[in-house]
Order: sequence, then C-alpha cells, then structure tokens
Amino acid sequence: MEYAETHKEIVQACLRGDRHAQFELYRLYSKAMYNICLRMTNSQEDAEDLLQNSFVDVFSKLQSFRAESSIGAWIKRIVVNNCINHLKKRRLKFDELIENYHDRVDVEPIPCDEAKLSVPQVKRALLKLPTGYRVVFSMYAFEGFDHEEIGQILEISTSTSKSQYSRAKQKLREILGNEQLTA
Repeated sequence: MEYAETHKEIVQACLRGDRHAQFELYRLYSKAMYNICLRMTNSQEDAEDLLQNSFVDVFSKLQSFRAESSIGAWIKRIVVNNCINHLKKRRLKFDELIENYHDRVDVEPIPCDEAKLSVPQVKRALLKLPTGYRVVFSMYAFEGFDHEEIGQILEISTSTSKSQYSRAKQKLREILGNEQLTA
C-alpha cells in the first residue's frame, strides 16, 4: 500500500465534512502529535493548545493535501511547524556555535547502563534539556529531519543544528547518568 493511500477514505470523508471521519482522523493521530508537541514545548498546557490548533489547521487546510506523502506525515509537518512558530514567539534560544564544535566526535560512553533505562526516565531527561537542545534533538532523533532541514526550519545554520544536537546528547548523558546514580 502506498503512503498516499493511507486512510484515503477517511480523508475523502473529512473533505465532505463528515464529522465522524474528522473524529476518526483525530483519534488516529492525536496521541502521536501530542507527544511531538510535548517533547518540543516541555509544557502540557502548550502541547494541548498546539495540538488543538494544529488539528484546526489540518481540517481547514485539508483541501490542500496532495497525497504526495502519507496523511500522517502531512499532519506531523503542520504540528512541527506550529510548535516551531510557538517557540519562536517565545524567543527560542540556541547556544552560539563554537568554532569547530560540530566537528567533534562523541567518543565518551554513556555513563549509565542503557539496558536499565526506562521510557519514563528518558522522557523526564528529555524534558530537562534546554529548549533549543530539546527542539533540535527531537526534530533530528524522533521526527527524522536532517540538520540541513532543521537549519532551514529554525532559521539557524546547519552547523548550529549539529552542535545543538551534539550538546543535547551530552546533556542527556549527564542527566541519565545522574538519575542512574541516584536510583
């Protein structure tokens, strides 16, 4: 099955104004999209607001969906863009790029036993990251954007995206290592 065919009937019903189909589309994607919002904003209230606003955008712009990708990918792009716009309004800050920092190779081992990490531990650690780190890390590691795309979307250089990602990984190692020591 092609991506464009994913939930095609639901999308067509939504375009006809079928409220049940709209609810079904929301039900299928809302949890995953909420998790994106939460990872990017680190705020339950902002994540809830952004999710609702994003689905308003989805339904109001659905006629522009061209089925060049899956409906889920299209919705995800709307959600990510809304999160980024929200963070920009709140003056998302990125650490300035240190010359050649992005060329550094991470060779330090993670100071905790990866096999003993739980999903809640990793989620908590991710939410402790500074906003700039968390956004770049989420976009790269979870959402599948490359550094060039992240740079374009966030209006930062590719090198800054790489350095933010590298710093985020290092900070996660520290946070998870500290949690492991206190457990």
